[in-house]
Amino acid sequence: MRIHLIAAGNRMPDWVNTGYGEFAGRLPPESRLHLIEIAPGRRGKGADVARAVAAEGERMLAALPKNSLVIALEVGGKAWTTENLAAQFSAWLQGGRDVALLVGGPDGLAESCRARAEMRWSLSPLTLPHMLVRIVVAEQLYRAWSLLNGHPYHRA
Repeated sequence: MRIHLIAAGNRMPDWVNTGYGEFAGRLPPESRLHLIEIAPGRRGKGADVARAVAAEGERMLAALPKNSLVIALEVGGKAWTTENLAAQFSAWLQGGRDVALLVGGPDGLAESCRARAEMRWSLSPLTLPHMLVRIVVAEQLYRAWSLLNGHPYHRA
């Protein structure tokens, strides 16, 4: 099983790439986290934000691996404890399907992505910057893996 983090935005600051890489690199090959960056929609003075979000959504859906379990990351999703995430991670491994996690840009996730998602996951009731979400997701997936494998990283 591969986990695909499909995220709107590119050209992230070095601290984002470093943080993401630190935790994504800790996951073993059988549950590797693969980042797919989606070019952001055009924004700026006079730009149609709804059109930009819709265009991002189209590119995200086109990037989905076939037969993957699609999970939208958004504030209105279901909040999971670390133990809940570890149970989800275990189910993903046993299910044999790739998992695609969708992260919207600064204006959120396209409705087409929400409609395609089989699950919705909320990292927090707070609105997190989309670039920070990459790091939090990578760390939390590593934490869930460490819990499942008795690794001392998770010490709750």
